[in-house]
Amino acid sequence: MAQETDFLWQRLADLVYEIGQLRQTPRTGWAFLGSNRENVAEHSFRTTVLGYLLAKMAHANVARVMQLCLFHDLHEARSGDFNYVYHRYNTTRAREALQDALAGTGLTNEVLGFFDEFSDKTSLEAKLANDADQLDLIANLNVELHKGNTFAREWLDSALPRLETREGRMLAQTLLAEDPNSWWYKQVPKSWWVHHGES
Repeated sequence: MAQETDFLWQRLADLVYEIGQLRQTPRTGWAFLGSNRENVAEHSFRTTVLGYLLAKMAHANVARVMQLCLFHDLHEARSGDFNYVYHRYNTTRAREALQDALAGTGLTNEVLGFFDEFSDKTSLEAKLANDADQLDLIANLNVELHKGNTFAREWLDSALPRLETREGRMLAQTLLAEDPNSWWYKQVPKSWWVHHGES
């Protein structure tokens, strides 16, 4: 029994380190856009927050949406991130990679359930989680547009039709209407930035 418990804790420790690998796993699509860089951990964090927001707005199961978002790209610590170009020519065994990552942790059935639900896109929660995934991209693309990368507009033309929920479409519309810097730059008079708050 003690050996089994030790093995469980060792496997959980392994999983913690594997999750950390997502900080070193680049989102490969940005190479084609020619600007911006991001890792999978960064993407997963905002996707999960977006999932929370969408679930609240849709009166959906908030915890479930966040769980789907949190684990949707965990397999990429092993498989790497496959952008849309790579998907045209390669396949990845994402579910198998996730199953291997979870082996011996006691989490396999639950987390594979999250992965399957996210992939199937049939429940409201899965649709919201998938929209959160796209909204993170859409927000990044809007930043790139504001920095002058006009090619980001073509990416937006592909990303926006992927949204499946009213809440996702509403948030996308609002994100694109907003200056990405307004959250910090427009909250105070312009004179404050000139004088650093000194009168």
